[in-house]
Amino acid sequence: MAMVLDVLSWVLLLAGAAFVVIGAFGMWRLPDFYTRLHPAGLTDTMGAGLILLGLLLQSEAGLVAIKLLIIAVFLLFTSPTTGHATARAALAAGLRPWQAKENRKEQGET
Repeated sequence: MAMVLDVLSWVLLLAGAAFVVIGAFGMWRLPDFYTRLHPAGLTDTMGAGLILLGLLLQSEAGLVAIKLLIIAVFLLFTSPTTGHATARAALAAGLRPWQAKENRKEQGET
């Protein structure tokens, strides 16, 4: 049983790390602030959630498991809220969303 928990834990840890790396690549590749904010929020929540779940399976003490669950719940609520607040603040500050060149030509912009 311990071997199964170890394997499942490592699968979750590696999947979480893969989500974070893919999100970092998405943030590097996408064109503007708003599109970069999307993978940052999603991969932060999913990647950290999977890593915390993998750590939860590795924890032997009940107090450590409770602390990991509290961190996961806190992250589940704060990460999407932070992304939304950041996008609203950028929009209120006047940061305009990116538009493709074809779309700009249709609107008469150069």
